Amino acid sequence: MKNKRPEPKRQETIVLTTACEIEVIEGLASFAADEIRTRFGKNVQITVDSETAVAFQYVGDLRTLNKLRLAQAAYTVERYAIPRPKALLGDAHWRRFTAQLRRILDLLAPNTFQSFSLSAAGTESSVMQRIRQEIGMITGLPEAEKGDLWIRIRPGADGWETLVRTQPRPNATRAWRVCNYEASLNATVAHAMALLIAADAPQSIVNLGCGSGALLIEYRAITTDTTRLIGIDHDPSLLKCARQNIDASGANGIELMQGDMKRTPFANASIDAMLADLPFGQNVGSHEDNVRLYPSLLNEAARIARPDASFVCITHEINLIESLLAAQGEWKTENMIPVTLRGLHPRIYVLRRTTSQST
Repeated sequence: MKNKRPEPKRQETIVLTTACEIEVIEGLASFAADEIRTRFGKNVQITVDSETAVAFQYVGDLRTLNKLRLAQAAYTVERYAIPRPKALLGDAHWRRFTAQLRRILDLLAPNTFQSFSLSAAGTESSVMQRIRQEIGMITGLPEAEKGDLWIRIRPGADGWETLVRTQPRPNATRAWRVCNYEASLNATVAHAMALLIAADAPQSIVNLGCGSGALLIEYRAITTDTTRLIGIDHDPSLLKCARQNIDASGANGIELMQGDMKRTPFANASIDAMLADLPFGQNVGSHEDNVRLYPSLLNEAARIARPDASFVCITHEINLIESLLAAQGEWKTENMIPVTLRGLHPRIYVLRRTTSQST
């Protein structure tokens, strides 16, 4: 009887634990941390949850970080117990940094990255110039002001840190945004607002003043269960822009209609939930316009809302909307979330329709 050939030894899969960090909109860190826990489960351990960042240890495919919808951008992080950036050029530290860069370059298809940028204090110093030259040699990429291989060097708790973004575009720069306009809502904020509505599992949602469609698209990315998802706007050019973005996103079942959001075609008490990115009176409209618009809009939203319907809106007109809400009895404020956007400090309001309907 012939001897059996010994079975080859099974190779062990080496799973790396990677220090990662995501940038978040100030005010939405808890939303982003919840998304990380939900998506990654036992493969993640959150280490720091600050106002503008969530740091965590992650075991898994780094490409998954690019799918986080509440992250502004995602990075891998290396930490060095060194007194100043010059020490990065030492052999052991530089090999770690090189490996960090190569891991990101190898993460996506060849030629995905076309240039690099380095963000660091003292970027014109001789040390930083040397580091930039070495990065160019390692990556084979030219430096650009807005390079898509984004690298940061910053002070850390016990030395210095290098961060490398995991994809050419920030997470917040959605691939579906093929049409834009100046007052477009940040996609991660839109996603957070959509989550607040989705918690009620509504069957009909109206986006009042839908603009370029961010709230509609981000809601559809969460669930396809809603029977009707409708955007209404008075501006046909914005509706055209929204349709282009919706088509680019691949989202189905989103209706768009031209109309006045102060006088919608919907029946009394017919809508389960509403979303709105209200004019800030900055890039769009003025405070005087909003003084006329907001009372009519709240009244119309109350008219079409079913009892107990939710209305999630964002505005920078804090004094105006709070005075209006205090003076009426049709909406109660369930939650208010301050955020920071492009130097402004708007708030997200979660409103609930009271059970008594106006005639």
